[in-house]
Amino acid sequence: MQRVATTTLFGLLALMCLAVALFSARFLLPSPIMAESMATHLQARPIIFLAHVAGGVTALALGAFQLVTWRGPRRAWHRMAGRVYVVACLVGALAGLGLALTTSAGPLAGLGFGLLALAWFATTTLAWRKAVAGDFAQHRRWMIRSLALTFAAVTLRIMIPLSMMNGLDFAIAYPAIAFLCWVPNLIVIELWLRLRGWDATPPAPRARSGYTG
Repeated sequence: MQRVATTTLFGLLALMCLAVALFSARFLLPSPIMAESMATHLQARPIIFLAHVAGGVTALALGAFQLVTWRGPRRAWHRMAGRVYVVACLVGALAGLGLALTTSAGPLAGLGFGLLALAWFATTTLAWRKAVAGDFAQHRRWMIRSLALTFAAVTLRIMIPLSMMNGLDFAIAYPAIAFLCWVPNLIVIELWLRLRGWDATPPAPRARSGYTG
């Protein structure tokens, strides 16, 4: 029963990631549709914005499957997709930091999204470095944290319409959402890691294996 519930939950989260990735990919079209909300970024800083979108879309599409491909015959795919995921996250995070520093939504929103970009970059980098060192237990921990931050793209798109449906002033709600779209994700994941005992000190890492994803 628990396995069925876990599989169902994972399937739902994966579908949400793919849906947001597909919807966000519209900005990469030669003539983006429904792009009015991001017109300022597209006009003022198109390269940074499109880099952020491309990185986020790729990370969402690949990250949804990385947790179920790390064992067995799918391991080769996991390594290859993992390398692409890491590059996508780093590009998306750096571009996201650039957007946060130049946002017109105010300093509080800029701070929230800026911290998200830094946390996304840091967790992904640590996950990659642990894999390169052969410390796969810590690699999984940090990669799960990175995925939780990647999922902020989904929670952001849930919270914005919910705030509007509840009649909240967007100028007030958006700065709060800049934090709420990712901080609770990290809290939930940390609690989950602790409940599973994954926060315990792992054994010494194995010898370097050349694995990079």
